[in-house]
Amino acid sequence: MNKKAQTLGLAIIVAVTIFIVGMLAINFLKPEITRARGSDQLNCADTDNISDGVKITCLVVDVVIPYFIILIFLVAGGIITARFLL
Repeated sequence: MNKKAQTLGLAIIVAVTIFIVGMLAINFLKPEITRARGSDQLNCADTDNISDGVKITCLVVDVVIPYFIILIFLVAGGIITARFLL
């Protein structure tokens, strides 16, 4: 059997595994982000009485999940693409 086809199949399996584990890890991030944005931590809901630094921190905390999803896609896609180039 062709060795390149074997490595491509293995790369697809590894990429799918990384994708599944990454998506499961998001469920662990959501409660922590919600807790960090809560009234006893950053208090992101009260935009009138917080400083500009806290507002920026709230924005950064809000984009963690989308960036994490993009990172998962990039890593999984990079594994598959690397096997095509070898």
